[in-house]
Formats: sequence, structure tokens, C-alpha cells
Amino acid sequence: MKNFSLPPSEELVPEYIRKLIPYKSGKPISELLREKNLKHVSKIASNENPLGPSPFAIREMTKALWDVHRYPDMHAYELKKSLSELYKLKPNNIILGNGSEGIMSYIVRTFLAPGDEVLTSENTFIGFYILARAVGANLKMVPLNRQFKFDVQKMSEAITERSKIIYIANPNNPTGTYLKKNEFDFLMSHVPERTLVILDEAYFEFAKDHNDFPDSMDYRYDNVITLRTFSKAYGMAGIRLGYGFAHEELIGHFHKIKLPFEPNLIAQAGGIGALQDRPHLERTIENNKNRYKDVIKYLQEKNITPIPSVCNFVTIKTQSSEASNYIYENLLNHGVIVRPLSSNEMPDFLRISLGSEQEMNHFYQSFDFIYQGILNKFGPFEILGNI
Repeated sequence: MKNFSLPPSEELVPEYIRKLIPYKSGKPISELLREKNLKHVSKIASNENPLGPSPFAIREMTKALWDVHRYPDMHAYELKKSLSELYKLKPNNIILGNGSEGIMSYIVRTFLAPGDEVLTSENTFIGFYILARAVGANLKMVPLNRQFKFDVQKMSEAITERSKIIYIANPNNPTGTYLKKNEFDFLMSHVPERTLVILDEAYFEFAKDHNDFPDSMDYRYDNVITLRTFSKAYGMAGIRLGYGFAHEELIGHFHKIKLPFEPNLIAQAGGIGALQDRPHLERTIENNKNRYKDVIKYLQEKNITPIPSVCNFVTIKTQSSEASNYIYENLLNHGVIVRPLSSNEMPDFLRISLGSEQEMNHFYQSFDFIYQGILNKFGPFEILGNI
């Protein structure tokens, strides 16, 4: 068989693409089973819903399988209708995509060109970094504050006449922290109307019951684009379905560049079913609250201070990047997958998703087994103050 000859990529591929580092997902369960010859694996690395999707969603997706020879409704009328009724919006204010990252890609393709300035924070969702850099935008990043939150004071000071887009993950991944209403109000008071704000609320359902959480639907700024997803609280990460809210003129521009028939038929059906099952969402939130209480108690008994989180994960500071790798690899040997955060420029941190009670017990037992070895090799964990 004749091999492909490599093209002169130095000439064909822009420098900003050559320098990109691809997104690295959490290790798949099947991969670890093969590597370690294990019989049981608990994946608590990717902030997935351990309860899975709603039975209503499964029902609707199963019914839709009989129509996969047909193209989906390009306008996703029924799903947009369900979302518009839930959030009291017009369908023209809604955009759908392959996960919230799919909508982020619409935004950067629509509004950003090489050299445009994007303002965001360090230690936030790396998927957005990749998308912005993939179009040649210049990322201007402000450090998180001592509470591991977006620093609204420094971000407001960093806004210039060249700031085209501001990206805010609220709550933030991978820290689990959130901007309060007064903090969000302060930042928005410094944002010019000409600057777009991407408000990534992927973990909205876990944070919305906090009285000081700034639900973007209470604001409806014309220059704010809200992103949400079915991947987290709705338990449908595998079908890739996200949605966004914005002024209808912005939405209209996205439709010019998005791929037709996206999201697919099965995803649309699953989203409709998921929105019909409020009790399943409530069970998800309740499980998350219970697992959060348990993991905080467990970690504190080990003198480990997690960053306070309103999401379906907690993040801990280890003694060093070497300690993070040691913990990660040794947990893998026990069939537990957590998330090292070197890609987020946080090499001395680990993120632990909140799984089922059984998955978390597997983590506790495995961590107990390696805990003394961690202390012997690296010493006690650092106690985080002022958080």
C-alpha cells in the first residue's frame, strides 16, 4: 500500500495552529480496564452524572432511532419550544450545538479573527483557550484571586478598547468557585457594550439554588451570550447537546456559520425527554449534595483542604506536580480515575468528580490504601488558607 506523503505543513498550516496543544479528555474506563486488566473501574474524572440520563430521555432517544434514515429538523423546533417555555424566551433567542463547546466554536468563528483580543482568566476551561487560539486570537489572561475565583477587579482593569470577547465560566471549571451577584454586577459595569461576554454556565443547575448566584436569565444583557449544557446535570455527555441564549441578532449570525442539522436527531430527542423529567434532575442535585458532604468530611479527616465548590466536583491541592502524578497513577492501579490539572496550568492540583455512593466509596478505600505512602514520600498536604 502506498503511504501518504506529508505536505509542507510549515507553509500550509498557520503558526497559531501548529502551536496548539489538543484537548486531552479524562482516561476512558475501557482503556484503563485494558491497561491494568481490572474488573471494576470508577471514573470520577470528567464531571459526569453518575445517575445517568433520565428514563424519559432514553425513551425519546430510543423512539427516534427508527427515524435515523431521516435528517433531523434543522431548526430543532420542538427542543427550542421546550427551552423557550422553560426559560421564558423566544425561540429566536436560542442556539443549539454539539455541547456548549460547539456553540463556543460558533462564537469564535463568527466574531474573532487573527490578532483579536480575548480577555479571560487563568485556570479556567481549557476548551475555550483552544478554540480561541485556533482562530489566531490573542488570549489575555488574569490570574485567579486568593479564593480561586475570577478576579473581577483585575479583569475590569484589563479591559481595553481592543477587548472583543470576555470569557467567564460561572461556576468555574476546574475550581468549582463562582462569582456572586455583586461581583458579576461590578464586572459588567466595566464592560463596554461593544464587547461580547461569553457566560459559560455549564454547571448552572448545581449552583442556581445559591441566593447570591447571578443567574444570567435575570439580567438579559444584549452583549452577553449564555451557554448551558445537557452534559452535566442532565447526564447526557455522550450525545453532545448544548444550548445558548443571546440577542436574536447574535443568534442569527451563528446560524450563518454553524453546520446544518446540528445537533443530531437523537440528541434533539434526548433533550426534549430530559426537560420533561424534573424529578430526575432533582435526584441528581440531591445525590450531588450528599456526595459533596461525604467527600468534604473524608478529605478534612485527612487534613486535605478542598477548594469550596458549588459544582459536581472538588479540587484539592497536592504537595507538588510530582505528588499529583503519584496519586493519579496509584489510584489508576486501584481502578479509580481522577483528573490531574496540568493542562489547566495547575500541576499541583487534582480534580475529583462526585460520583455515586459506590464510586466514592471505591475512591475512599483506594485513597486510604495509598495515603501513608503519599505522606512518606511528599509530606503533609498544604492547608489552603483564605478560601
